[in-house]
Amino acid sequence: MDGNHRIRLEFTSNDLNTFGFIFECLCVRDLRMYAQPLDGKVYHFRDKSGLECDAVVHLRNGSYGLVEIKLGGDKLINEGAANLIKLHNRIDTTKMKAPSFEMVLTALGDYAYRRTDRVFVVPVGCLKD
Repeated sequence: MDGNHRIRLEFTSNDLNTFGFIFECLCVRDLRMYAQPLDGKVYHFRDKSGLECDAVVHLRNGSYGLVEIKLGGDKLINEGAANLIKLHNRIDTTKMKAPSFEMVLTALGDYAYRRTDRVFVVPVGCLKD
């Protein structure tokens, strides 16, 4: 294959689950890229009950944020926010800091905003230095 060939990916509505996994991987990569200059790391979290968080951005000073990655749409954003709140409520703040933020990272949208439940909704295009 020479340098002029490009790979073309086509997704149908039946492939949205697969595309969601690909999007999640790309977002985790971006989060790692932005965390690295801050001496931060990005982890995945899952507890023994199956509650999980797509990404935990952890900085060297001990602060951290919880991130759910969703393609978009009100239903998925609400599910992601509910999961973050559930996880936040399980954190024993007598043993560790509370998260600095909870964020649903989405594929679509022109601007970031903060919901009334304090969860940020941020389109991936809004992530910048």
